[in-house]
Amino acid sequence: MAAKKKQSLLNNFLKNKKQYPVLAAIAAGLYPVLFYFTNNYTIVNTWSHLGYFLVMFLCLPIVVFLVSYHLFKIPFLNKFQKHVVPFLNVFTFLFFMMVCYYAGIHNKIALLSFFIAVVFAIFFYKFSKKVIVIQLLLALIGIFTLTPKLMKLVNYSSEWKLQPDDIENVKFKKNPNVYFIQPDGYANFSELGNENYNIDYSELDRFFKNENFTYYYDFRSNYSSTLSSNSATFIMKHHYYNDVTELNEMMNARENIIKDNPVLRIFKNNNYKTHLISQLPYLLLNKAEIGFDMCNFSNEDISYIGTGLGDPVDIIKPLSEQLNIDSHLSKFFFIEFFNPGHIAGRKEYTKGIERERELWEESLQRANQTLGDLLDIIKQKDPNALILIMADHGGFVGMEHTGQSYEKTQNRDLIYSIFSSTLAIKWPNNEVPEFDNLLKTNINVFRILFSYLSDNKKYLNSLQDNESYMIIKKGAPRGVYLYIDNNGDITFKKR
Repeated sequence: MAAKKKQSLLNNFLKNKKQYPVLAAIAAGLYPVLFYFTNNYTIVNTWSHLGYFLVMFLCLPIVVFLVSYHLFKIPFLNKFQKHVVPFLNVFTFLFFMMVCYYAGIHNKIALLSFFIAVVFAIFFYKFSKKVIVIQLLLALIGIFTLTPKLMKLVNYSSEWKLQPDDIENVKFKKNPNVYFIQPDGYANFSELGNENYNIDYSELDRFFKNENFTYYYDFRSNYSSTLSSNSATFIMKHHYYNDVTELNEMMNARENIIKDNPVLRIFKNNNYKTHLISQLPYLLLNKAEIGFDMCNFSNEDISYIGTGLGDPVDIIKPLSEQLNIDSHLSKFFFIEFFNPGHIAGRKEYTKGIERERELWEESLQRANQTLGDLLDIIKQKDPNALILIMADHGGFVGMEHTGQSYEKTQNRDLIYSIFSSTLAIKWPNNEVPEFDNLLKTNINVFRILFSYLSDNKKYLNSLQDNESYMIIKKGAPRGVYLYIDNNGDITFKKR
């Protein structure tokens, strides 16, 4: 009986001539919202994002649909009324899908959406209610797709962040200004000379030596992306991607990096003023609270829909300005820029293995220019600083696009192309600690630095394993796999 009643309601809805502007508006906006949340959950996990999407994708269309519907009741417009809701429904749906898929507006696609909506409204408006039903069915599927990800959030545990010792109580005996400069995707010199990269790094090597940097060959990251790598770096613990392979990013990664973490707390506990200076607002994309004392972006600078990428801003000026402020305070700077980066992210964007290699090499030159400019400022104004240049991961050179990294391989050079990362440190007064041979991967760098700054080796007893992990989606059962073991050997073991 219940099934027959539902079928009767559906038939009545489809066959009557009444228009439903509110339902049409909801149907046009609901699935795009669910689509965006499902595919970008880690960057929209705030109440402000929820409010924005409810207003822009549901409330605003309802108002527009209702006003337009009643406006076209005016005598000289009423002959077009039957076309209005069908047009608005199709155009709004296509427009919102474009915005959600591309994280922005593409004029050509918007124009095509408008044309399709006009054609539909003129010739196929009688099928409008069937389109609404299809949109609502898509929304229902979207709810089922999003629910497991919401459950992951509900069951998320922060226990992995707990430290194995009392390092958060560390007291520094040395208090130099500390600069953590991160060139995105800057592979280690140990990999630049191999067949994939095929780059002569001898001049770069001389540059670091002339600037009194200690360069750490064979250094690598523990994780494959900016967010996953930096989360491990600032928490000083393995997270194993939270064992969540359904998401494109690990959960709460940005909060781990810019809001609150042991590294920030330790610097603040030792009376350091903390600074975040970045070329792009990528780390602020979900409008997480900023735990740094200073940042060259604010949450007001970030749009609710976007990639956090685009045209880079100047980072030299804010650095120079901050060096002239509070000169009596010790300072910690996290300075991020996005060269050389990595190869194309998707198959449809790749220009082929060799051309991607060439583009990466060109971007490497821009990275070296930025590094030179930053070091000139620091050397001029802060000659006794501790400068840490550490990349977040490698450049993925040797692949056609980074998406291939999710497919199982045992090719040593391809795996190291993912994880190989530069580490160069300028130790104050060129006093290199005797335990710097422990610097193997990102995850232990700050623990080793804090041991140096505190003259206390006990914190070295709790170093994490120098292992590198990758999410595999193809070629093996989906999951998180150990790719490089503690000794730097290639392996393949599921967590």
